[in-house]
Amino acid sequence: MFESFLKKIKTKIFCTMLLGYAGLCNAHDAGTVMDSSGTVAAFTGYALVTCFDNGNGPADHLRASVKDLSRPQDGLLVNLQIIKGNRAISTTDPVSGDANFSPEVKVQGGNGTYLLLVNKTKAGARSFSVSYHCMTASNAHTGTDIAVQQFE
Repeated sequence: MFESFLKKIKTKIFCTMLLGYAGLCNAHDAGTVMDSSGTVAAFTGYALVTCFDNGNGPADHLRASVKDLSRPQDGLLVNLQIIKGNRAISTTDPVSGDANFSPEVKVQGGNGTYLLLVNKTKAGARSFSVSYHCMTASNAHTGTDIAVQQFE
């Protein structure tokens, strides 16, 4: 029980440190500001999401969506990609600042590590949130861990 509590605290500290401007961060949601200077068109966030059997059953897929929380700006959209093995998919939040997530996407790759990428279509700071969940074949939530690798 105490180890579980410590793991949650470590996860929050880890997310806050690595995401820098973390607005929200828990086991299945993360949010921050991408390219706070607004000058890096190729800004990319890259994380590894590990799906595993936490007692609810083995993972069947990772599903995710992204929400752009910033005010609309012509031609500036936030994208999310999931990659595992030879499978990949992407989604884009089509309307910035409307409080709705992009269409949810999933990659069916079982237990293991998935690449989760977040980027944008041109230079400009974007506040965003990502929702990600490892799911079993029967759509029960199962073990989900994240480790941010790059945010620049």
